[in-house]
Amino acid sequence: MKITKDMTIGEIVRDYPESIEILMSFGMGCVGCPASQMETLEEAAMVHGFELNDLLEALNA
Repeated sequence: MKITKDMTIGEIVRDYPESIEILMSFGMGCVGCPASQMETLEEAAMVHGFELNDLLEALNA
């Protein structure tokens, strides 16, 4: 399965625990935050001010 912009951070962390290091490298210390259960990757990119496509490439590499 491919990680998409519509997946929540919580879903990504649960299904792909190896993604935590990549998310943290993009400045997303919120991987354990309660909001991560409802926030999509796209929303997180907007909130944290990073390029969604760069993150998707790193996560799906």
